[in-house]
Amino acid sequence: MRLFFVKDFLDLIFPRNCLLCGRTLYDLEQNLCLICKGMLPVTSYHLRPIDNDLSDKVKGLSDVKMVMAYLKFTKGGDSQKLLHQLKYRNKPQLAQELGLLYGTILKDHEFHKCWDLIVPVPLHPMKQLRRGYNQSEQFGIGLGDSLSLEVKKALIRGKFTETQTQKSRIQRMDNMDEVFQISPNATIANKSILLVDDVMTTGATLCACANVLLANEAKNVDLVTIAAGG
Repeated sequence: MRLFFVKDFLDLIFPRNCLLCGRTLYDLEQNLCLICKGMLPVTSYHLRPIDNDLSDKVKGLSDVKMVMAYLKFTKGGDSQKLLHQLKYRNKPQLAQELGLLYGTILKDHEFHKCWDLIVPVPLHPMKQLRRGYNQSEQFGIGLGDSLSLEVKKALIRGKFTETQTQKSRIQRMDNMDEVFQISPNATIANKSILLVDDVMTTGATLCACANVLLANEAKNVDLVTIAAGG
């Protein structure tokens, strides 16, 4: 009884609200209300993971297999609002919830049989220190919980890169050159890896990471992000 009283008191002082619509959350709701979760712009890439507009983007850049994203990115849409919460509002638990939600979809389609481990795209140490966490890693943790897969930080980011926003596809790949290295003692040889990131635009960052993994004898690499645009 005392625990319920304390929880009710904390909810009164620090109300828990949906990160999209602002409604008060019920006890079983974590970061999003059931209504907003039901209205998320979920994609169908898991139904056609090898031949889609995302896999077309990375052709010729990396020898990856499946490419998928949980949400469709639209400017000003719910997916952009969620990514903003992850990057600027200190919401690592939101990334985990999104991973759990997408992981449930992927497990229903038996994708958990495709991979040995999950590897997140790393942040530069200074950026992670400022943010307090790596949103891609937190997303991977949620996926791992759903898919019963280990999350391994097998990559390190050795160079702070300029913003990619105004760069062309080729310029983005050049900007990623020699940015990522394999982590010391990372064991990935002959492993099927799910590489995860928060958002995919041109795919330059993901391909740079995938190429490092493949160069270090990963069996194959597939890509999954929280959101991706057209």
